[in-house]
Amino acid sequence: MQSIRQEGSYSYLFSRYAPIVATVEPGETIEVFTEDAFSGLVKEETDLPSLLNRPGPNPQVGPIYVNGANPGDTLAVHIHSIEFTRDHGFSQISPAFGGLQATQFTAMLHPPFENQVFKYIVDGDRIYHPRHPHLAFEAAPFMGTIATAPKLEAVSTLTPFAQGGNMDVPDVKAGNTIYLPVAVDGAYFFTGDCHARQGDGELCGTAVEITGKVTLSFDIIKNMRTSWPRIESPTHYMTVGSARPLEDAARIAWCELIVWMEELGWDRMHSYQMLSQVGEMSLGNIVDTNYSMVAKIEKRFADYFLKNAE
Repeated sequence: MQSIRQEGSYSYLFSRYAPIVATVEPGETIEVFTEDAFSGLVKEETDLPSLLNRPGPNPQVGPIYVNGANPGDTLAVHIHSIEFTRDHGFSQISPAFGGLQATQFTAMLHPPFENQVFKYIVDGDRIYHPRHPHLAFEAAPFMGTIATAPKLEAVSTLTPFAQGGNMDVPDVKAGNTIYLPVAVDGAYFFTGDCHARQGDGELCGTAVEITGKVTLSFDIIKNMRTSWPRIESPTHYMTVGSARPLEDAARIAWCELIVWMEELGWDRMHSYQMLSQVGEMSLGNIVDTNYSMVAKIEKRFADYFLKNAE
């Protein structure tokens, strides 16, 4: 099995112009070792000055070149497992970032929040703060960032966009398949920003950020053009929309899910009606340069035409 570690500096852009770090074949299983969102600069809760010097948020491993992927295809990314590679993670309350904090995009007159770092211990499936026993919960690992490169521009690794990016969607987890649009030959795949746990919205701006090893394999769906990320779990079809304002992200996700249902045999207005009754929606992030929403439908509803065609 090919083990991929970023040699030299990590990527802080989703870009086709970065040097390729590895080449993989469709169906090949690989291991990717990722750094945490703080670029490994924070070792203790007192390491606040280190955050001021980091090169950027969410260091990425990539680009990884997937042989045979061409523009107009869809890259299917199968996440087999996510393992933590250390026994602790960090979260931060920042004076300039977060869902309830004034930022350059959301101007407010209140004083900035105090800068704080929280160091959590990860013990198997349990995560806890050693000095604050009420801060304890179960682990739920996922990849905060996952993307293919856009055709022309370079996109910050803080940003979720049409080809994935920093969506911070907990459904990007082991056992699920992520479908990403391909805009350049080889797809130029990136991933990083492993989270040990995160609630809907990532309210303070950071999850429990940790280093990880994600085991992946890829398939290429030829000549299948998708516009936004899709996620398939054993029970649900899901689509992700990222935009500001939040309602536009929701609309993108719902529209993309209706397109997927049409591909499964549904009439557009019947899809619209069905999602009005049984559709589900969750919030990925409400803190980044774009917000992310996830539209969902259970497979038992969506697969009606597939089952009746058998």
